[in-house]
Amino acid sequence: MLKNSFITILLLIILSACNGNKEKKEGSKASANEVAIDSSALEQARLDSIAKEEEEAFKLTDENAIEFFFEYSKKHKEDKVKVTTQYGSFIIDLFEETPYHRANFIYLTKKGYFNGTYFHRVVKDFIIQGGNSDEWEIANRRKEIGSYLLPPDTKKGFKHHRGVVSMPSSEVDNPHKFASPYEFFIVCSNPGSYHLDGDFTAFGRVVEGMDVVDKINNLPTDAGEWPLENASMTVEIIE
Repeated sequence: MLKNSFITILLLIILSACNGNKEKKEGSKASANEVAIDSSALEQARLDSIAKEEEEAFKLTDENAIEFFFEYSKKHKEDKVKVTTQYGSFIIDLFEETPYHRANFIYLTKKGYFNGTYFHRVVKDFIIQGGNSDEWEIANRRKEIGSYLLPPDTKKGFKHHRGVVSMPSSEVDNPHKFASPYEFFIVCSNPGSYHLDGDFTAFGRVVEGMDVVDKINNLPTDAGEWPLENASMTVEIIE
């Protein structure tokens, strides 16, 4: 009887020790998993921080703009934007056939560049031109994004019909009509301004709200074609 009791007690001690070792191993395994998860989260946070710093440090130049927008156009297929002013809103459809100019406009829109800029040039029955202002903030935005021009893309068959959105040329020594990427103009003449064909890149058209464009085109201006009342805008991407 004593012998059997002793064996039973011994077995209980052995089972208890085994269970304890098992719990320790499971606890150690759980701790190791937690450490691995924490390390993974920290590494992802580090990579995200590096990516953000690189994005903020990146600036467009004449040397990298085309390559950048070539890749950007493949990843960002948005082709419609809404322009809102104090006179109402209108919608622009951007042409897929002019990928660099479309990508440039989408990129600047996502950067919030156009928000707070003006339609700073108004020529009645001809065009309205926007994307600039007399505020230092806009100049600083350009500085942060970069200094670059876009080559013309005028052989896609798009003409400067009424409502077409095009990109003006830089005014700085520019015999090849390279485009000033921060500005755009909309043709208001009827049926169009075809003398612009071949010199400026048509990259979109107003598909809704042309009456709002006409309101802006009828604003009184000073001798420099700047509206007496600032016509400010915000631009957003829509589905």
